[in-house]
Amino acid sequence: MKNLDLDLLRTLVTIEKTNTFSEAASILCKTQSAITQQMQRLESQLELPLFQKQGRLRVLTPQGQQLADYGRRLLAINDEALRTVGQKQMEGQIRFGAPLDVADTILPPILTHIARHAPKVRLEIRVDRSPFLMDALASGDIDLTISTRHDSGLNGFALRTSPTAWMCAADYVHNKRAPLPLILADERSIFRKIALQALEQTPLTWHINYLAPTLVGIKAAVRAGLGITARSVEFLGPDMRVLGESDGLPPLPSITYMLWSRKDTISPLTLHIYEMLKEHFEQTASSMS
Repeated sequence: MKNLDLDLLRTLVTIEKTNTFSEAASILCKTQSAITQQMQRLESQLELPLFQKQGRLRVLTPQGQQLADYGRRLLAINDEALRTVGQKQMEGQIRFGAPLDVADTILPPILTHIARHAPKVRLEIRVDRSPFLMDALASGDIDLTISTRHDSGLNGFALRTSPTAWMCAADYVHNKRAPLPLILADERSIFRKIALQALEQTPLTWHINYLAPTLVGIKAAVRAGLGITARSVEFLGPDMRVLGESDGLPPLPSITYMLWSRKDTISPLTLHIYEMLKEHFEQTASSMS
């Protein structure tokens, strides 16, 4: 049984990602001729052509693409093993914040990843509104938090970008001629700001029909048919529907959920978990692009 050379696979995956031998050579700190020789060795080992001519370019054959897909998975396992085996297990407690609207969507995969790669870490979860979580992070009451808010004084990276939409109860009757009955948060809220800014750019009339201090209250008011609200798609339930431009409503911008930590944190555990999650989500985003 032959064994694939991981070094050759890393070169193949880099070529696939950059689309050229020259860029792959630059990233891997090799000469272009060395890259070519590596791919020739890989083709010889497999007894299959991995590249084909397409004009001036050399592109992957179907077999080359299939091998690159396997290569990414093999390299991920290899790199994870090198990071993990022989390292001292991180121990301690992480206080983690998450807004309620992503507590059952974005948060669970994060917790699963932490549990899998740092099993001795104890997690204390705080679910709250985004502005309160950011205040708690700044005061040191939590170590990491998911939030839609941005703060240049913090370290952060994107977890997910989600569409924002107008939502109402599934049986809600929308009257285009009547003023819009809005359901909004009663104070600081990025979604309240997005909704009002979008409406201010239109001739539509509207009134705030219901104010709620929590997401639970907003969801209850929407389900009760008291009006419409603007939220990310994570909010959408089977008993709701989306209203759009065909209903006379303005488009809404997407929202990005970030993971934030303080720049002045000195906790090795917090720094380790943050970097581990950052690497994981950046690799996930790269594989999907």
